[in-house]
Amino acid sequence: MSRYQPPFSITPAILNLVVEIGELLGHWSAQTGRQSPLLRKENRIRTIQASLAIEHNSLTTGQVTALVEGKRVLAPAKDIQEVRNAILAYERMPQWQRADLSDLLSAHRTLMTGLVDYPGALRQGDVGIYRDQQLIHMAPPASQVPRLMNDLLAWLDQTDLHPLVASSVFHYEFEFIHPFADGNGRMGRLWQTLILSKWRQELAWLPVETLIHNQQERYYTILGQCDKASDCTPFVLFMLENIALALKEGLE
Repeated sequence: MSRYQPPFSITPAILNLVVEIGELLGHWSAQTGRQSPLLRKENRIRTIQASLAIEHNSLTTGQVTALVEGKRVLAPAKDIQEVRNAILAYERMPQWQRADLSDLLSAHRTLMTGLVDYPGALRQGDVGIYRDQQLIHMAPPASQVPRLMNDLLAWLDQTDLHPLVASSVFHYEFEFIHPFADGNGRMGRLWQTLILSKWRQELAWLPVETLIHNQQERYYTILGQCDKASDCTPFVLFMLENIALALKEGLE
């Protein structure tokens, strides 16, 4: 058994949200099941556009749609590469296993090819996360990253936590470790989606990233609060609130 234990608590609010999301999923699945391929495509496009917009990608949902359909788009080459990589990563997501380090590295390689020097490789240097030139998080030393990632993936493989909670805890811990030189934000969001989709396949198409993009400052603020408190409970709550909100919006 993994002795690694991420710092969080299961609160009444978290339990209530797990129950609420389960109920919403029943309604959402029944409704989206009748509308399928087009709605799934639209949600995937919204997911990709929002996840990359958080990382300052300039492409609109219309431009992402054009790339998905194989059309030409006038935009910075780097932004187009990011979108093409993300389209491919979400297509490949079903073949990756949630607790497999080689699959996680493969996903990073898919997302970051042509964008960084060493896609698919754990970082070799130390990194800090800055917002407006202010250091908001100093990630663990590079020498600790392989052990921390192996411990985190072993925990994910063995935990009996509900996938809604486990995926959110993983997302926070992944961002805390910051295992790559670049691309950690989009990888954390992709991997939470992957974990959720292994539980309920329809969650592969839920555009939670759109809601995070709309609350970007709060997303980073809560990550920082959890760092200071050494407790990721507020982040778990934030993610579950957003999943519930995404399902409600999908039912409107």
